[in-house]
Amino acid sequence: MHSTTPATTGRSGAVPAPEPVVAGIDVATAAVRVLCVDAHGTVRAEGSAELPRPARDGEGRSEQDATRWWPATARALRRATATLPAGGAEVRAVAVAATSGTLVLTGTDGTPLAPASMYDDRRAAGLNARAQEAGAARWRALGLAVGPTAALGRVAWYARHASRDPRDARIAHTPDLLGRALTGAPVATDWSHALKTGYDPRAREWPADVLDALAVPAHWLPPVQPPGTRAGTVCAEAAAQTGLPQGCEVRLGMTDGCAGQLATGAVSPGQFVGVLGTTYVLKGVTRDLVTDPSGALYSHRHPDGWWLPGGASSTGGEALAHRAPEQLAALDAAAAERGPATCLSYPLRRAGERFPFVSGAARGFTLGAPADDADLHRADLEGVAFLERLALERIRALGVPVSAPLHTAGGGSRSPLWTRIRATTLGIPLRVAPHAETALGAALLAATGTLHPSLEEAARHMTAAGHTVDPVREEQPALEENYARFVTELTRRGWLPAAPPG
Repeated sequence: MHSTTPATTGRSGAVPAPEPVVAGIDVATAAVRVLCVDAHGTVRAEGSAELPRPARDGEGRSEQDATRWWPATARALRRATATLPAGGAEVRAVAVAATSGTLVLTGTDGTPLAPASMYDDRRAAGLNARAQEAGAARWRALGLAVGPTAALGRVAWYARHASRDPRDARIAHTPDLLGRALTGAPVATDWSHALKTGYDPRAREWPADVLDALAVPAHWLPPVQPPGTRAGTVCAEAAAQTGLPQGCEVRLGMTDGCAGQLATGAVSPGQFVGVLGTTYVLKGVTRDLVTDPSGALYSHRHPDGWWLPGGASSTGGEALAHRAPEQLAALDAAAAERGPATCLSYPLRRAGERFPFVSGAARGFTLGAPADDADLHRADLEGVAFLERLALERIRALGVPVSAPLHTAGGGSRSPLWTRIRATTLGIPLRVAPHAETALGAALLAATGTLHPSLEEAARHMTAAGHTVDPVREEQPALEENYARFVTELTRRGWLPAAPPG
């Protein structure tokens, strides 16, 4: 992805026809962000608008005023299209990505009947436990568990507490509500946003048996289509509010995490991305569904019918949260001069690990006395890299091929030292993706079938090459030894299953 480039005039003084663009919309927790991107990945315009922060209470509720979603989205689109050379007329398609598991109860006309229930809402934990039990065989086949915050239980909660006649109600995910506003008519949802609401992407159906067990009206749930599917076109009213041209295509999006993966360029089987943000997340593409008996890994479905396995660790960038930001550059420089750490660290700042292994008993530890602060800092960086290697080994143990280089994104990938440590620990190059934005991933889906014939082509042309970081060969023996000690210690403490003999 390249920087914004204004239109220029030729020798004759005539302004050349503006290049067609697509718009990707990211509806995050507290803001809407829009990127207008051309077929080469150049950002031609951008806009944003704030959303009210969710209201949370001590009983697990997490709610947001869903009536604010469309006005904020319209403002963000207007701010972006107003700066385009043709005032938005060059936008060919638009797609929306939003937080996974956020939904709202609406009337049949699409009007919200209650505040939206957010992705982290825990009010229906008990109902989700019932959903897990009722669909145990289905979830096992999918390699999925219905967690306490799953949207499925919250749909059942609405069924028990809604004041409206159930015949007059519907469930809408964030992009469904916005899709209706854009097109002026109900739209399908995509199978990415529908996953935590209980949609079975393997059987390609809503789980009728589970819905019956939870007394959820089946007609509440929208039809489901693959991400990137044409859902309709922008209506006259939405065009007037947003600057989008009437007739512009509306394409189905994906959840924010999946869209962020697409934005790195990791869209083909064998390609994986390690996102090093507050926590470490590994996501990739496989041809076939991979199920993990431990429950550490679960899969969304790829727009082309492949699968997107992924898992999130309990540690990552937050391993450095106890450091002041101004300290980190100096510590990186000092640690780089030292080479591999003399001590061993598992920098887990909270209780319990969820990926690449599952253990509620896991706790952070340091083995050995660090020589100084720089040595401990280096050990923390190495500890996260060791978890990343464990994650890749877990993936491979499940029979999944992982091709090199490993794509990487997130704040941690901006540290050259940390990236070198990770590449050296893994023994493969890392490709640093400089612009792994959710809105860009949504733009790739909007471009599929409009600016490019396929998602793979869109990713090839619209994601930046980034730069590649190779392993440091002279440091590999020491890191290999430290990694072996790390695995031995996790196993000794009973958190990591022992490898089978032979």
